[in-house]
Amino acid sequence: MNNELTCYQRIKDIPSDILKQFSDMLKKRSVPATAHSYYLKWLRYYLDYCAKYNLPDTSSKSLSQFLQKLREKNQTDAQQKQAGHAISLYLDMMRTTPRLRSVSGCPASGQTYLLNPLPPTEGKIFNVSQHTARDKTKPPPASAEVIRQPLIFKQYSATCTAKTQWQEAIAEMSAVIKTKHYSVKTLKSYSHWVWKFQGYRKDTNPLSLGSEDVKSFLSWLAVTCNVSASSQNQAFNAVLFFFRHVLKKEFGEIRDVVRAKRRPYIPVVLSREEVAAVIGRLCPPYDLIVKTMYGCGLRLFECIKLRVHNFNFDAGVLTIHDGKGQKDRTVPLPYSIMPELLAQIELLKKLHDLDLAVGYAGVFLDHLLEKKYKNAAREFIWQWFFPQKTLTVIEGSGEKRRYHIHESHVQKAIRAAVLKVKLTKRVSAHTFRHSFATHLLQANYDIRTIQTLLGHSDVRTTMIYTHCIPSRTLKEAKSPLDF
Repeated sequence: MNNELTCYQRIKDIPSDILKQFSDMLKKRSVPATAHSYYLKWLRYYLDYCAKYNLPDTSSKSLSQFLQKLREKNQTDAQQKQAGHAISLYLDMMRTTPRLRSVSGCPASGQTYLLNPLPPTEGKIFNVSQHTARDKTKPPPASAEVIRQPLIFKQYSATCTAKTQWQEAIAEMSAVIKTKHYSVKTLKSYSHWVWKFQGYRKDTNPLSLGSEDVKSFLSWLAVTCNVSASSQNQAFNAVLFFFRHVLKKEFGEIRDVVRAKRRPYIPVVLSREEVAAVIGRLCPPYDLIVKTMYGCGLRLFECIKLRVHNFNFDAGVLTIHDGKGQKDRTVPLPYSIMPELLAQIELLKKLHDLDLAVGYAGVFLDHLLEKKYKNAAREFIWQWFFPQKTLTVIEGSGEKRRYHIHESHVQKAIRAAVLKVKLTKRVSAHTFRHSFATHLLQANYDIRTIQTLLGHSDVRTTMIYTHCIPSRTLKEAKSPLDF
């Protein structure tokens, strides 16, 4: 382990000097040999926790926060007790063995960090708070040992400060994204790319960033990381959002940047026979989910987030709320699956009655709907059309709520069905939406109508499906004068 610590470096191995002292401490305190490996594991987890959150690992307050984290992670009482005992032994060891140095975390004010001692004639004390640990009014004795050189501490402190500034900036970006009601996926992807940007700039103060940093970052992604064009564009949009809404800067036009070349993408489309073959291999409720996606041209997340009130069976219309880009649209319900949809409604009624009988708190609602409509979560019209099989118990309150079926379950079911059919095409859940648009084009539907049904903002997005159908020109091209 280097003398110069980074602000957060994941603790993979306990330093050898501390490991030896701690092992001796376990034997001295008569800890059973069979439990030594567990005690070492808890110590490594504790040091890693302190390094991650910039906490002093020799403070009892850090131990309290660590145990609270274990409770949040649903660790058992026995595990928490064992972890607490292990870290208590470590704290005792650090107090009784002053030559050991702290392993992780930014130094707190007034805390001592011991490094290798210098000869007594050259030694002096340097404390974070600029005061000695003994008497703040008297100079230290000549035999005092070196704690940390001022130059090293300044570099370390600057690194920690920059890290904190980035954390605060990204937290502010998350708040802005939530205020604008962007999707959770947008929040995750933007945060991911800004953290990548932070790592590339090596904890440079975010307020000092400019257009040259952005150019260098984008070129690095394209040349060194060899990312796809869509990933590079996503990174550019994330950094642009970060500059505009957090740093309050405009980096202007970005020129001379090596950009990954974006190739035209032609989606995979199934024939109607292939769609029927895949659906035939699916069991309920996945068969109905795929029928709804293909029959209405829905995205996967739009389908699994459907609620009872989205269906208008009298008019034969399905309303999609909060689709991609927070847009609403309506699509016609397929009459061929109407009996299955009505049967699903009947099943939901029975499930709703059973949930209410066991003290059901209701479904999860978006935004602040539950505060506005206090009983909405328990009302039938707000129930998920494709619910999760089991209730979810909310930690802390103990409430029983129900979530919609998880998208990964649908994806796995589709993949298993495709493997059974042994198709020669690469199929995903989104393939059924592509097939919906292409089959409408083959049936001579207007491209503007298909754009509306799909919820595309630009008709150019819909035009890509024209590449999925073969040309049906039966005659050679001629001038109308020659007809």
